[in-house]
Amino acid sequence: MFRRSGTAVPLATTLVAAAAALALTASTAAAATAPGFLAGTELPPHASSPWYAGTVTKGLPESAPFCLEGVLPAAGSWHRVFGTEYDTGAVQVSVRSASPAAAAKLAGTLERKVAACAADWLRTTPGGTASWQDYGTLPVEEGAHVYGVHTSVPDSEPGVHLYGIGRDGDTVTVVQWGEMGDLSHAPVAAFKKTTTKAVNKLNP
Repeated sequence: MFRRSGTAVPLATTLVAAAAALALTASTAAAATAPGFLAGTELPPHASSPWYAGTVTKGLPESAPFCLEGVLPAAGSWHRVFGTEYDTGAVQVSVRSASPAAAAKLAGTLERKVAACAADWLRTTPGGTASWQDYGTLPVEEGAHVYGVHTSVPDSEPGVHLYGIGRDGDTVTVVQWGEMGDLSHAPVAAFKKTTTKAVNKLNP
């Protein structure tokens, strides 16, 4: 009597498993590869100092960027810290998410956190003053958004921070720039160019 061979089913199963393994390997390789990062020369120029760029390092920075404490995931993250000879500094954190949808969700979370930062800071800082500004979106890849936050406490120098948050596919980046001063001193136009470059360099 004719019997159907059982070879076809195991072969199909093997092919499916191999394809799944290949996809997982490709995904893992992408996650293990650092996104492109800014160079120091691509940050807003400082009047009296060059920018010094640290190495691109896997994981989150030792101290979370102001306003973004507790919201940046360690998994899939890379960072680079920048400094000058003065109080001006910057940090870029990029995250490779599991999917474009997950990346879009993370970018939205970061934007909401920065937009609420001034109010959140005031609730925990009696006597302080704070303000923020939405500097609008940028037409780069899947989009970017720039914000400014100013904080001050009595008998201390005020601080100003700029944030550029953007996405390219499954990768999100946030650039934070800061120094002493207020929003009127912030190099917004130059920082928008920095943010655009940061997003464009994520997946060269």
